[in-house]
Amino acid sequence: MTILEVKNLKKYFPVTGGIFLRRTGWVYALDGVSFTLNRGETLGIVGESGCGKTTLGRCIMGLYDSTEGQIIINHRPISKINSKLRKKLALNLQMIFQDPFESLNPRQTVREILEEKYIIHGKKNRKNNERGKSNSNFSMIHQINELIERVGLTQEDLSKFPHEFSGGQRQRIGIARAISLNPEIIICDEPVSALDVSVQSKILNLLLELQNTLSLTYIFISHDLSVVKHISDKIAVMYMGKIVEIADANDIYTNGKHPYTKALLSSIPIPDPAVLRERIILKGEVPSVENPPSGCRFNTRCKFVKDICIKKEPELFKNPKVPNHLTACHFNF
Repeated sequence: MTILEVKNLKKYFPVTGGIFLRRTGWVYALDGVSFTLNRGETLGIVGESGCGKTTLGRCIMGLYDSTEGQIIINHRPISKINSKLRKKLALNLQMIFQDPFESLNPRQTVREILEEKYIIHGKKNRKNNERGKSNSNFSMIHQINELIERVGLTQEDLSKFPHEFSGGQRQRIGIARAISLNPEIIICDEPVSALDVSVQSKILNLLLELQNTLSLTYIFISHDLSVVKHISDKIAVMYMGKIVEIADANDIYTNGKHPYTKALLSSIPIPDPAVLRERIILKGEVPSVENPPSGCRFNTRCKFVKDICIKKEPELFKNPKVPNHLTACHFNF
């Protein structure tokens, strides 16, 4: 069953200049992104830095106001409801940030960090009534104690500050905060890219365990294709604000169609030194997101480019042999 639908999402950032800071152009961070996500699935989003991955996650989360398009959660467009209903709907949508140290308040203890969401969303009774206050506090304390143990930390850690933890432990705190109010969808914005390789696998396994026990749906943003393969059911490949290919994870890795996808896959290191893989080196300049090329945005770096690629922008179309495999390319490689 579909839990999230994104339709033609666009996000343009103004470029200003001069002494009066007048707008001189736009940065086309997202330019017509569409996809659907089913309940319990993990959608991996990959691409080079600057392709719009994080902007997409923040637009869905509501941290950025989208320029155009629709975001629909549980069949309700969140862009067309009032702020009160949007806040209620936001309980179903949470985010794990890339840098756990920057996303945690250094002046708060772990307990205060986890309590904050309960207070903001009215899950803690703040009346002076002793009976109500006691019952509310007991419930919240009990939930926080369970929460911190669920992510692999101890109740003694609740009195510590973020700087007293390692990077992996801080990310566990960020995960605990994200799941504290029982959301349905969690946006993971490169949650393991700042961690050591040995720690990455533990965090990924924790995310998979939580997904199974809490029936979570993930949007997993990363530039590491090996990590995305490990956790994703579907993968969307982004280039310059657009999705150029989307399919089941196995189809992407075994039969990627788009030339850009093939170049990304060729860069994945193989652990066996006896196995050789032909590396696809992309030539040509990376276009400016302020002045993207006409037609296919990959035409300045693609070795298969033809006149149609420069004149006409390709749309995502289904592969007749694999209906769930969509590719934005004029040629069916």
